[in-house]
Amino acid sequence: MKKTLNVGVVGCGAIGKEHIKRLTEVVPETKVTAVSDYFEDVAKEIAKEYGAKAYTDSFELINSNDVDAVVITSTDDTHAQFVMECLKVGKYVFCEKPLALTQQECEDMMKAEQKWGKRLVQVGFMRRFDKGYREMKKAFDQGEIGEALMVHCAHRVMSEAPGFQTDYAITRVAIHEIDICRWLLNQEYEEVQVLKVKQSRRTMGDWLNPQLVMLTTKDGQRIDVEVQSDGAYAYDIQCQIVGEDGTLNLPDPAFVTKRSTRGFAHNLEKSWIYRFIEAYDIELKEWALAVLDEKLTGPSTWDGYAACVAADALIKSRQTGQPEKVNMIEKPDIYNDREEN
Repeated sequence: MKKTLNVGVVGCGAIGKEHIKRLTEVVPETKVTAVSDYFEDVAKEIAKEYGAKAYTDSFELINSNDVDAVVITSTDDTHAQFVMECLKVGKYVFCEKPLALTQQECEDMMKAEQKWGKRLVQVGFMRRFDKGYREMKKAFDQGEIGEALMVHCAHRVMSEAPGFQTDYAITRVAIHEIDICRWLLNQEYEEVQVLKVKQSRRTMGDWLNPQLVMLTTKDGQRIDVEVQSDGAYAYDIQCQIVGEDGTLNLPDPAFVTKRSTRGFAHNLEKSWIYRFIEAYDIELKEWALAVLDEKLTGPSTWDGYAACVAADALIKSRQTGQPEKVNMIEKPDIYNDREEN
């Protein structure tokens, strides 16, 4: 087995820079050999800092002999074309969510991937690597609370970048809950709906906030997700599985608790970067090891597709005001192997 994985990173924005730093400083099995970005000067600056080669053409990076595997952290609308190029040449690729903007793009990826007879794509659903979620998953799979009846979730964000839109609350924010609840419950979705709720005066942009997302699994479990994409008091992620014999709650991040004459208190997280920093570390380390072993185990192209289909149905529900069915194709055999993450 090869000991070092030469990685090319497409996209040097906020998450791209975080992943380049992570691949260099946290994951000893990887070496960043190439980077590209829409802004040429940004790519050159990052390349100089990490001793990599800067590319102005991301397709050229993907086809480079100095790149064994690719990490895609470019803008959402470019993910599909770069993943397809990786599949064209048979290279392993880690793609940040969303995998694609349309169901058809996801289906095209699955068709291309199947031709290689093995999985080549992993999607960046980092919550599956979070210690708290993994403990919940283990306890649920071991039957500690019996059959799941419902799930309560909250995704609260303090602010969003300029240009944020109503649909992004689904495709960029709630997309994490869409995926993690499928994974926790081992279920696919039957029906979804977005319910109108009182709007927050603290929303700084022209989009609907908050939104209440409802998901129904094929086994009948109901999942409610409160999505606050602006104006929340902190970056606060909550999840509770209600079972026949008990409940499982996602633990809060570890902060020092303070007791004094003022009372009892502890801090709250402000940023997604720090809330899931360990999950990101584990995610990329396990991906690198899986690629070197030539057997991916993380979130698959099918998982990216399932999230895309559910998100599209939710956006349609918000527009129609009615529940919408989640209509998926038959799951290809290549994705039926039991995954660890």
